[in-house]
Amino acid sequence: MTARRSTPSERFDRNVQRRSAQVLKQRVLEQQRAEFDKALAWAAEHDAIERAAALIVSARRRYLLGYGKSLAYASMLATDLSAGLSGVHLVGDGSLRALDVLSDIRQDDLLVAVSMSRYRRETVDVAAAYARHGGDLVLITDADDAPLVAAATTSIVIGADSASYANSPTPVVLALHLLATLTIASSKGAGRRLRDRDALAAGLGLYTDEE
Repeated sequence: MTARRSTPSERFDRNVQRRSAQVLKQRVLEQQRAEFDKALAWAAEHDAIERAAALIVSARRRYLLGYGKSLAYASMLATDLSAGLSGVHLVGDGSLRALDVLSDIRQDDLLVAVSMSRYRRETVDVAAAYARHGGDLVLITDADDAPLVAAATTSIVIGADSASYANSPTPVVLALHLLATLTIASSKGAGRRLRDRDALAAGLGLYTDEE
């Protein structure tokens, strides 16, 4: 059984309440520096991100899943991956429902689930069902005993402690950035796709710095 994680209100009472802005800022900055250093050391010592990148590259359809705050992480990763890969789909953004994904799992499909404490039941239930029905699952989470670790084909487990009421996004964003970079770097058609997208974006005038 997964150990109970502290809630935002509990972290507020422990870390934030009755502290001056100056003291709180210093505590958060020091903790973020420590977390970032830990994340860098973890990424250098473990090959989980490389394994996950290899699975993403070899898949034909890549689904990204996350609910609550994890949806923001899943959306960011989907955006970065779709720049260099085709077949990248964000689940639950209004255009693709989890039920549609679960009812059409194919051999070369892959689900990438972002599930951070406190673990949203929707993410856990959908990803667990996906794995039970034979799909490969890449999990990005923050504890070795988190839900879905046992069901995942491979897991990226990176801490997200904080001196604030909210868990730190810093190590999570670092892991996602590394994952996207290594995935795109090992995809044969990524360079051509990126160049084509740049040309299309320029033709459509999407960005102000190209005017």
